[in-house]
Amino acid sequence: MEKDTDMVLATERYGSAESWKYLAKDGVMERRRDGSGSESRGNTIVGFFKSVFLPQGYPESVSNDYLQYQFWDTLQAFSSSLSGTLATQASLKGVGVGNQEATVAAATVTWLLRDGTGMLGRILFAWQKGNKLDSEAKKWRLFADVLNDIAMFMEILAPYFPAFFILIVCTAGIFKSIVGVAGGATRAALTVHQARRDNMADISAKDGSQETLVNLAGLLVSLILIPLVTDNPILTLSLFFLFTVLHLFANYKAVRSVVMETFNEARLSIVLRQYLRDKRILSPQEANQREPVFIEFRKTVPIKLGVRLQEVVQSPEELNLALEQNNMPYLLGVQNGCVCVCLRPEASVHDEIRAICQAVWLSSKLRTSTSRETLKQQSQSHWEMVHESHKLMDTVFSPFLKGVEAAGWDIKRNLLDWDEWRVEWKTKSN
Repeated sequence: MEKDTDMVLATERYGSAESWKYLAKDGVMERRRDGSGSESRGNTIVGFFKSVFLPQGYPESVSNDYLQYQFWDTLQAFSSSLSGTLATQASLKGVGVGNQEATVAAATVTWLLRDGTGMLGRILFAWQKGNKLDSEAKKWRLFADVLNDIAMFMEILAPYFPAFFILIVCTAGIFKSIVGVAGGATRAALTVHQARRDNMADISAKDGSQETLVNLAGLLVSLILIPLVTDNPILTLSLFFLFTVLHLFANYKAVRSVVMETFNEARLSIVLRQYLRDKRILSPQEANQREPVFIEFRKTVPIKLGVRLQEVVQSPEELNLALEQNNMPYLLGVQNGCVCVCLRPEASVHDEIRAICQAVWLSSKLRTSTSRETLKQQSQSHWEMVHESHKLMDTVFSPFLKGVEAAGWDIKRNLLDWDEWRVEWKTKSN
């Protein structure tokens, strides 16, 4: 039992684990666990698994949504691993494994065609959509997993359509290559969000360890499943649909659990509309719960950011209209049913947020406006709305910006989908 004469010299702890204290006893410094009882075997095992599979400094070194996201991500990876086993077995059967009439050359050509088309698909998708993956990481993450399930379903069906086998597996290969780009890129974007100590490499490495463990568990279960599903298409499809439902549900829960504190167009639109409705600022948790997580392939009134000047104004008269009541380093206009915004080179992050706030307000107004006006009347009406939006932002933007910062939003950066065009225009002052 510790004596009253023992003096505590210092205390220490490792992250959020148990703390220790240093005592001066009989002229000697002694280290003891802070608290009663000795370290149990269970604590030792838990601590070992934490050090192997969780980032150093967990939970302080990661975002608050890390554990919930990783739980659902692990579940979806396990179900996807089992679905992948069924798809791989079907692909091998389709290229001739177990068929004495099949040749090695034919199987090799089929495999090369599948891989080649997949490589082309990977390049084309990264070229067309690469810049969208940061701003819409949740949507593309879910889209990638849905597309992956479609690709595996096609691979399972391919052997039953031998005349179209190559076409089906090549199409599935393209889908899987898109999955690889979208899934990997969005996972990197989510890692940036989760890292709270610039520890992205550590989080990524531990995520790889978790995924490897899950795949190993999936491999062991697959060894049991393969003998059961061989030459049994009904059981194969039944298990595939079961794993697919589990996979999609876990993916939906995973992206829903992510709470990003930076604005993209969807989150900013949700927060702004709520503020204009009742002056209430939504927290990141509330806004993320309302954020849509499914891809919208066609918007009613799309918003284009960072465009060329000719996409905003098409005449000197329209340029004057765009500059009217506007002293901000950006121009807004409505052309061909789109709200377009162009920036000056010196525009700040706050200017970008204000510009998208105006664009969101204009987009909502245009959705509710009538389409019975003539083209000239519509143009005049659009510029009146632009001028009205400037007046509105002059009134509400400063308190809105202070409110979102106080609510926990990060306004030092954003995930708004700006293109790279920057424009310098002449104003009346210069």
